[in-house]
Amino acid sequence: MRTLRSQVHWMLALLVGFGMVAGAVSVAQRTLVADGPSIPEPATARDTHELSSVFRNVASKALPCVVTIETRQKSRAVAQDAPDPFEDFFGGDPRFREFFRRQMPQRMPERQGMGSGFLVDPSGIIVTNNHVVADADEITVRLHDGREFHADIENVKRDERTDIAIVRINVGENLPALRFGNSDDTQVGDWVVAIGNPFGNELTVTSGIISAKGRGPGITEREDFLQTDAAINPGNSGGPLLNLDGDVIGVNTAISSRSGGFDGIGFAVPGRMAWWVAKQLIQKGTVERAYLGISIQPIDATLAGQFGLKVGEGAVVTQVLDGSPGESAKLQAGDVVLSLAGKAVNGPRSLQGIVEQLEVDAPYEMNLLRDGKRQTVKVVLKPMPENYSLRSVPVSKGDDKEAKPDGTVSVEKYGFDVRELTPEIAEQLGLSAKEGVVVSSVEDDGAAARALRVGDLIEKVGSRRVTNLDEFNVALKESDPGKGLLLLVRSGGGTRFVVIQAE
Repeated sequence: MRTLRSQVHWMLALLVGFGMVAGAVSVAQRTLVADGPSIPEPATARDTHELSSVFRNVASKALPCVVTIETRQKSRAVAQDAPDPFEDFFGGDPRFREFFRRQMPQRMPERQGMGSGFLVDPSGIIVTNNHVVADADEITVRLHDGREFHADIENVKRDERTDIAIVRINVGENLPALRFGNSDDTQVGDWVVAIGNPFGNELTVTSGIISAKGRGPGITEREDFLQTDAAINPGNSGGPLLNLDGDVIGVNTAISSRSGGFDGIGFAVPGRMAWWVAKQLIQKGTVERAYLGISIQPIDATLAGQFGLKVGEGAVVTQVLDGSPGESAKLQAGDVVLSLAGKAVNGPRSLQGIVEQLEVDAPYEMNLLRDGKRQTVKVVLKPMPENYSLRSVPVSKGDDKEAKPDGTVSVEKYGFDVRELTPEIAEQLGLSAKEGVVVSSVEDDGAAARALRVGDLIEKVGSRRVTNLDEFNVALKESDPGKGLLLLVRSGGGTRFVVIQAE
């Protein structure tokens, strides 16, 4: 189980008992006064017994399908040409280098691990997490009835982007298997059950609710996690997260914890994504994804007013890669993608999820907002290159070097200065652009202090692209101070839209 050691100190109220009672009350909603406010009647013993029977049924259905996965990584020789961490510290003195080389281990010790998985096909196909089986030399699968089987490493197929993997065992008989439910229908507050092998304690059943959807804690490259407060601990990785119908709606993957154990925040890969990946791994041994080749940004509160949209509605394009399907579709920075292939877009992860599961070389309609007008364009997606990152796209590197040479234009209202980009400045700042307007200084207490930094390249003001100071000045005059100054900025972290409000 992966652990995220949080830098934030959460304060958790002790609501375990209350949560169970509240869940039972939701089962028995009765009105005491016909013409008065609706008051739920206190839960009865019968109600709690009915709720218990639901959990009992889920457990009895799922437990025979959940497996324990034990891995072994053999001892390995340490590469003698590996970088010496002490070499620089001792100035490259060969005496110290040879001394520490003798002290360092010549072999890496054997490593063992344990995780969980679950059967999805009677023939012995198991879904688990990639990090459970990655780098394993031997994999042993133990069924619920205690039987053990060795998995063929060649039959282990993995997808690092989503942290999903499949393992095959040859049992010679039909095994019980779980089915995936529609995780999209899962709502915050729904009861869920998690099953796995926490701390090697064999199969354990815990319950909780869906705490949130669409989480992106930075665990994997492709993220749209379900968050749950069902107890998940090290060893639960790869186990199923089930709804009360006994269907898999997630694959337990990680926890957020300061102690390394259960802190009430667990993350599961949504069942829809996990099953889409697993099917491809089963059928083809690899995952083929479509890609659009654009960098996108969510519509937050500041951008919503600029584009006349609701917070979270659509995803704004901040960069279009050369030679990408997005460029072929003539997408532009500043376009807001509202829907694709008939599916509404409500943020970057939403658009990524839609794009990667569409067919390549097939035309799809994209509805977008451009310069305040809604329009429809045709896009034809292409296979994602192997070295393409879902998390970011290649960008030029910015710098914090300050300069205030001749030709600088001061934007006093917003507290920053700009000047035209020259080849010399571009080389100094590590920018690949040939023309544009670069931020040359930012007032520490000005309106732009939190939005801009020295070396940022301003590519657009409002909906107008700017390549020199004259175009920048014209666009600046056209901007509406009441709405704030909307800028498309390129820096070392990529391209992004910012809104600066005049003080």
